[in-house]
Amino acid sequence: MAVLLWLAGVYLRIPILVAPPLAPFISDDLGLSQALTGALTTLPILMLAVGSMPGSLAISRLGPRNTLALAMVIMVIGSAGRGVSPDALTLMLASAIMGLGISMMQPSLPALLPRWLEPKHLALGTAIYMNGMLIGEFIGGGITLPVLMPLMGNSWQATLLAWSLPGLLVAAALYLPKRDLGRPTKKPEWLPDWKNPNTLRIGVLLGLSGSLFFGFNAYMGSLLEQQGHFDLLADALFWFNFAQLVASTVMLKMAKYWVGRKLPLICVASCSLVGAIGTVLLTGWWSIASATFMSMAAGIMLILLVALPPVLVDSAETGRLSAGNFLVGYTLAFSVPMLGGLLADWGNDARYAVAFIIAYCALAYPLTFTINLNRKKETPPPA
Repeated sequence: MAVLLWLAGVYLRIPILVAPPLAPFISDDLGLSQALTGALTTLPILMLAVGSMPGSLAISRLGPRNTLALAMVIMVIGSAGRGVSPDALTLMLASAIMGLGISMMQPSLPALLPRWLEPKHLALGTAIYMNGMLIGEFIGGGITLPVLMPLMGNSWQATLLAWSLPGLLVAAALYLPKRDLGRPTKKPEWLPDWKNPNTLRIGVLLGLSGSLFFGFNAYMGSLLEQQGHFDLLADALFWFNFAQLVASTVMLKMAKYWVGRKLPLICVASCSLVGAIGTVLLTGWWSIASATFMSMAAGIMLILLVALPPVLVDSAETGRLSAGNFLVGYTLAFSVPMLGGLLADWGNDARYAVAFIIAYCALAYPLTFTINLNRKKETPPPA
């Protein structure tokens, strides 16, 4: 089961992160504009927010395992469909379908954990699939060009198919485990419970982690260029993304001690903010080191937050809480960096973009002190 959770986690990010290295080749063949080239990455991220509610609905009707398998099939159809797209419109449609599949996978995994794992192992289960997700980020962007594409005859189409189609095997293998420990006794709800303060609070904090990671990834080149160190961009992006692997490795060891506790969350949020500020105020390798430190802290924070729903609510509520968190979190992770970019365009200064992201994070930071991490009491069935 651990292997299946890890592989499912890998496919939460590989289909998205293969787009940046392949974008120049796709753009040349299909004649994409700069906006459409960027949309290869940003459109699926937007769909991570848009598709969270269909995922929650499917979990309530089909169960988390069936929903995860269905979502993986949808993801493969969209991801492989990009590899056979004859024009820009079909490519964007396939990217949206892929993003929808991934967005449905996200709440399915937390909802599946109580069905497969004992309560004492829930935090470790989250750390395992999040480790797969963060490694998927690294290998998707890191080995696509130097390793996989040459093996595929330097064809971006074949490379996309090679990354995508094995996902069907993972979807089929999800039916191998027979355990079902936490089947709900009542029909699960699927709409976010906005009366539960943690729906919004965890979502806003997810937006903090996501805005830092996606935002600084997007503006690192512009920031280094303004500092006069654009030649360090490749090294900066390598270490920035490698820090996510360090974060996931740390959490494999520490998840059972840190998940569900407020102090670790406060500490990593504080470190994320300090690292983000240092990235702007420092220059050269000191700026890169600060960004790398921030990325590691934000990665740990992401895992701590994603692990909370199965810890805080019963199995019938896990899917809807996760879906609400992802709806809020990824809406913010998409919109905050985008608004920062508009501000940078207006001021002709990339520092405006990262300053806007930091300002949002500073506003969200106090929630780490007020978030309620006590498990919600289950409502007894009517007599």
